[in-house]
Amino acid sequence: MSDDRTHVQEFFTARAADWDSRFPDDDPAYAAAVGELGLREGGRVLDAGCGTGRALPPLRAAVGASGVVLGADLTPAMLQAAARAGRDRDGWLLLADVAALPLRSESLDAVFAAGLIAHLPDPARNLRELARVVRPGGSLALFHPIGRAALAARQGRRITPDDLRAEPNLRPLLAGSGWTMTSYVDQDDRFLALAVRAG
Repeated sequence: MSDDRTHVQEFFTARAADWDSRFPDDDPAYAAAVGELGLREGGRVLDAGCGTGRALPPLRAAVGASGVVLGADLTPAMLQAAARAGRDRDGWLLLADVAALPLRSESLDAVFAAGLIAHLPDPARNLRELARVVRPGGSLALFHPIGRAALAARQGRRITPDDLRAEPNLRPLLAGSGWTMTSYVDQDDRFLALAVRAG
């Protein structure tokens, strides 16, 4: 977990140009995870830490032309890669830190966050900020296109008991941040934790 915004920006800036080509088969997993959010026509959704915007097309498809799709990321190079890929046609791209979103309270129906939680400097506070911008009863999807064990193997490490994404750690973290976990899946081919904002 990073406690340094600059480190996060440097990490993703160095990888932005070839990010999508490194993981070319992830799009169906993104679409399936977006489908689990239960978005409706006309909904308002944020892709928090959107990176190259891979979730923006399925998010747009879910809320339709009358909905609002926002993609926020801390790294300009990732947003530039999203625009080069044409994903800015599916949502507004915002250079913003999810720790202090430039959005009104309770202005969204849902937040989608792919690979975000491991990069949050203060997960409890940052998850509270995501809860702030979502209406009561709104949804949060914490997603990764591969599971914790597969990700650890890819990175040459082992899963440890203090892994933030482990259900015994994540459930109370979400509960203390204004969310109630409703579903948890950790398989080789995906990680997806769904939560609703407490009312």
